[in-house]
Amino acid sequence: MSQTAKEPAGKAAPAEPVLMRKDANGVATLTLNRPKQRNSLSEELMIALTREIEAIGQDASIRAVVLAGAGPGFCAGHDLKELTAARQHDDRGRAFFQNTMKLCSTLMQAIVNCPKPVIARVHGIAT
Repeated sequence: MSQTAKEPAGKAAPAEPVLMRKDANGVATLTLNRPKQRNSLSEELMIALTREIEAIGQDASIRAVVLAGAGPGFCAGHDLKELTAARQHDDRGRAFFQNTMKLCSTLMQAIVNCPKPVIARVHGIAT
């Protein structure tokens, strides 16, 4: 349900998804959707990307994957705000960093192991 002017004032609009998928003519386009953060790789985004790429690998109707970025840049790398915030944990972020690197590795392996070609449509920053 989309938010309209008639809805109660306290009702917030749903958050935008961090990843959008659009399928057309056998091509799945996955758009990183964190433009204000220059599409930096948060935990949530890495998990969503991994799941979609793995699902696409099993989808016989999809022949190729295009990775794109919303806004002014493709991807600014890891989410530095998440990494910095983790420094406040008792272990100074060690467990969070290890998990982040594991998520990243799993994502990269999902891309490498995807039986469909994966193409990046890069614009702006790409780190």
